[in-house]
Amino acid sequence: MVLTAQEFDVVIIGGGPAGYAAALRGGLAGLNIAVVEKDKVGGTCLHRGCIPAKEFLETATVYRTVIGAEEFGIIADPPVIEFAQSQARKQKVVDQLWTGLQGLMKKRKVTTFNGVGSLGAGHKVTVDDGTELVGKHVILASGSIPRTIPGFEVDGRLVLTSDEVLDLERLPASAVVIGGGAIGCEFASMLSDLGCKVTVLEALPKILPGCDKDVADVVARSFKKRGIEVRTGVAVTGHAPSDDGSSTTVSFGEGESVTVEAVVVSVGRRPCSANLGLDGTAVEVDGRGFVVVDEYMRTAEPGVFAAGDLVDTPALAHVGFAEAVVVIDQILGDKVIPVDYTKVPWCIYCHPEVAFAGLSEEAAREAGFDVVTKKDPFGGNGRALIVGEPEGMVKVIAEKLPDGKAGRILGVHMVGPWVTEQLGQGYLAVNWEATPTEVGQYIQPHPTLSETFGETVLALTGRGLHVG
Repeated sequence: MVLTAQEFDVVIIGGGPAGYAAALRGGLAGLNIAVVEKDKVGGTCLHRGCIPAKEFLETATVYRTVIGAEEFGIIADPPVIEFAQSQARKQKVVDQLWTGLQGLMKKRKVTTFNGVGSLGAGHKVTVDDGTELVGKHVILASGSIPRTIPGFEVDGRLVLTSDEVLDLERLPASAVVIGGGAIGCEFASMLSDLGCKVTVLEALPKILPGCDKDVADVVARSFKKRGIEVRTGVAVTGHAPSDDGSSTTVSFGEGESVTVEAVVVSVGRRPCSANLGLDGTAVEVDGRGFVVVDEYMRTAEPGVFAAGDLVDTPALAHVGFAEAVVVIDQILGDKVIPVDYTKVPWCIYCHPEVAFAGLSEEAAREAGFDVVTKKDPFGGNGRALIVGEPEGMVKVIAEKLPDGKAGRILGVHMVGPWVTEQLGQGYLAVNWEATPTEVGQYIQPHPTLSETFGETVLALTGRGLHVG
């Protein structure tokens, strides 16, 4: 008996942020949508990335707070870390969000198929169990997996990626983190706060490449003060496990080495495009495995789109959300505004936190802008002193006008306490191309951490209250 392929308005391969966001938005608009997901809806972000990682970083924050409670006049017994309990709490948070997401997709009448989907001619998607689906439109959103490096085969015991770190039941006493980008710095910060001796090895000249140098320098100083050894401009060459398998010696640089209980490989992620099929379609995949799209997320195959980590755009869950909106709004015939990737918000949850939107000072100058900048440290902020987190600053970069005054705001960069929750007004200022004079008219509540942004902007007008 020949089974007829099931027909949908939209078939989505991948149920991560880009995939499920497209499904939810399209379902709300009444589209008949199918999602093919090989694991669980929510993808890397919910199950192996953003959410579990931030739960462990919050565990580190709580531990750091208890350790420092005596400064506030609260005497507590020395805290003990039961990491297995934190692991259980992490899973509880993940499961709660996953259950809610499943319920929401069901409410939007999204049909979910479990398996690996591949695309063929005629918009036909075949699930690896033999199920065939046909969509008037198809969205490719199969996500990404951690990159590895030669000589460091992942065994889940001595050599770990972010996936394995987030499943640990016991913390190592010492670790090397290979890669000083956002994810590497988050893991280094978390492990160090929870008592692990950490060494960060970064091949580039500085950690947090892409961040404004002044911001990255604050993190580097904090890491050094906390005993995290950061080596930049060095390449790893291999590792040699001990005879009993309890440790390994990592070789790097010019004949240097360090012996640790665990190696965390954090050198980025690669797109999951190998199993997409694509035979009989015009969809293009570049040499690094990314599906090629235009600014409207359209592939070369009419009616087929791609979004999220599968395309060569910032690998951020919220970017996947935004790209999903671009795709679904096209399908619905609504007005579409492409994502401006130079102005998306970035948040890094190490301690101290980092958040920014727009151009760094270096990038602005490289783009040909004459700029004026101002920095305001959190050390002068009343709320920062109250909560005991005076480390960090806000930096605003603005276009320099012919008269020397500050024009439109090009970038807002923050490092310090809870800056990931403070970026909103800076993000809006950058995306609305506001000037310091315009933003400076808004009243900042006192005492708040967010006052520091307001003070920095006022300083750019030449009339700062507390900043020169």
